[in-house]
Amino acid sequence: MPAERLNITIEGAVARIALNRPEVRNAFDDVLIAELTATLERIEHDQRARLVVLGATGESFCAGADLNWMRRMAGYSWEENFTDAKCLGRLMQTLDQLALPTLARVQGPALGGGIGLIAACDIAVAADTAFFALSEVKLGLIPAVISPFVLRAVGERAARRYFLTGERMTAHEALRLGLVHEVVLGKRLDERIDELAQALLANGPQAVRAAKRLIRAPGREAIDAALIEEMARRTAEQRASPEGQEGVAAFLAKRKPNWN
Repeated sequence: MPAERLNITIEGAVARIALNRPEVRNAFDDVLIAELTATLERIEHDQRARLVVLGATGESFCAGADLNWMRRMAGYSWEENFTDAKCLGRLMQTLDQLALPTLARVQGPALGGGIGLIAACDIAVAADTAFFALSEVKLGLIPAVISPFVLRAVGERAARRYFLTGERMTAHEALRLGLVHEVVLGKRLDERIDELAQALLANGPQAVRAAKRLIRAPGREAIDAALIEEMARRTAEQRASPEGQEGVAAFLAKRKPNWN
């Protein structure tokens, strides 16, 4: 039988969710997106849990889109791409608005949608060997669905560079930009995550939830359903465009894209 796509444990008050597809560098597909969304919704209402640690098995945190999923997407209609993108948007919004505090444990590379997961968490700690890339433009695509969360984390000025170049950033550059809060030696990552978890658990659980709501108080730009739908529309348009089709086809065929 295939391994579970998610490793889920609740130890004491700490719920740990680990992406568990190391053979594909923990890349997304539609099934993983649906399972992770449902898991977060379930844990939010689990009376045992007071915080969530989101991590991954293997060497990579998340490599973005799964190749087999991309092959299927290459044949999707605009409507199918739109529906697909909305599912990813719902995952990001669920993680972002979870009532429980969330910690991202980033032990390795994060690309594309993996960066969205990190940006949607409350606190992110990365190993010093991790690296990051918003590489969608290299495929003729755009990081639209994750953009509200990433923009909020790193700001417009950094997005102007990394959305457009698709280049890698080191863990220390991610720290400088605000994508992650701390960078530690890989051997200290679990120790630091546990220290932060204990700091959160020492606080009043209802006060922590109220503090999260305070951050989203009226007067700040909301990442709401309308914005998620607009970003899904932009994703679908670019995926279905000739450039998006060529970029994905070239990537899957391991050739240079023929940009017009």
